[in-house]
Amino acid sequence: MEGRGAVADPVKDPAEEPGAWRRARETASLPEAHRTITVPAGASFWRKCLAFAGPGFLVAVGYMDPGNWATDLAGGAQFGYALLSVIMISNLMAILLQHLCIKLGVATGRDLAQACRDHYSTPVVWFLWILCELAIAACDLAEVVGSAIALQLLFGIPLIWGCVITAADVMVVLLLQHKGFRYLEIVVILLILTIGSCFAVELFLAKPDPVGVLAGFVPQRELLTNPAMLYIAIGILGATVMPHNLYLHSSIVQTRKYEQTAGGKREAILFGTLDSTFALMFALFINGAILVLAGAAFHGSGHHEVGEIQEAYHLLDGLLGVKFAGVLFAVALLASGQNSTLTGTLAGQIVMEGFLNIRLRPWVRRLITRAIAIVPAVLVIGLFGEDKSTELLVASQVCLSMQLGFACWPLMRFTSERAKMGEFTNGRWVKITGWTITLVIIVLNLKLLLDIAGVTGGAAGA
Repeated sequence: MEGRGAVADPVKDPAEEPGAWRRARETASLPEAHRTITVPAGASFWRKCLAFAGPGFLVAVGYMDPGNWATDLAGGAQFGYALLSVIMISNLMAILLQHLCIKLGVATGRDLAQACRDHYSTPVVWFLWILCELAIAACDLAEVVGSAIALQLLFGIPLIWGCVITAADVMVVLLLQHKGFRYLEIVVILLILTIGSCFAVELFLAKPDPVGVLAGFVPQRELLTNPAMLYIAIGILGATVMPHNLYLHSSIVQTRKYEQTAGGKREAILFGTLDSTFALMFALFINGAILVLAGAAFHGSGHHEVGEIQEAYHLLDGLLGVKFAGVLFAVALLASGQNSTLTGTLAGQIVMEGFLNIRLRPWVRRLITRAIAIVPAVLVIGLFGEDKSTELLVASQVCLSMQLGFACWPLMRFTSERAKMGEFTNGRWVKITGWTITLVIIVLNLKLLLDIAGVTGGAAGA
């Protein structure tokens, strides 16, 4: 017999599931954590908010990982606060896309990778899986390099050894997963608060112009007329909206044990959306803080060409007038890199199990992902020197940009089909807005790739 506060088991009659999901449910997404966190029945609004809080912060980690730092620093150093509007628009896009992931996971009981396997042919599924694995490896590469840079800045550890040391986080992930999903969420939230606290102090020391900051959130015409500004703006968009987060969120929202009724699902979508929206607004603060710090410290002092994390670290102490400004910056970077590895582990597990229905031991899966990221990082740094670390970060964001459209398209397609979503299908305005965002992301990222190819070709010709 179930105790007080427990809810009914998921629907098991295939005929009760809509459309393409009218069949027996297969192994649940992220089975070791599936429906392990109970949502108390009849609880107050705030208690339910607390019960659903967590997945949004795991997703928000991807929006403030080390890959974002280079673009935010370059944008602030070159153009001051002008590109804050791009960060805000990117964040609003992300809020809608993550809301759709919640709807997909809650309404169908399938994560995005599983939904793709249900819908597409085997060759298409394998193609999408390979692209997604490349994107996760690229994101992991940014986390490896970012964490290694932070270790070098704080402790003087060479980048190559810093990259190797980051492999040790496998044990941390395994320990947290063994203790329970809530422990993983708590650690992630604490690391996010560490990043936010560091930048709050940095902004206090930098004393940015409040009027200029507010004006930066208003889109400017120069974004379309200035090629250099447009280039960085597209880079910010590509670094902000992470494709693996779409797979991740549609899965981890199912860690909550809510009522498997229309009302229970509607409530889960509502509280899940509140959780992710709040967390993503915090990510907006972090990304905005990096750009504002660069605008106040570098742009205002004439250091317009600052684009490397190491250079920013060495300049901050002198420009802000205190000796610990650079240390705070490096601590935030280290927390950012380590945080991202936790969610990257989950995303890797979800996409492999979802696309291919192949289940590996967590430590094996993590070592494979880590090796794919560490090997190219060590090779490039070893062969070409540590000054190529920032270029590695940029290259990882290009790879992420290539995958993004292939994740947004099926997400929009599935959540817009009544046969799959039933009463939770997207409304007209959500469809229009979502498809517009998807097409804008695809077009802008294609332009980013073409621009980078042109720059690379020009450099090679020179």
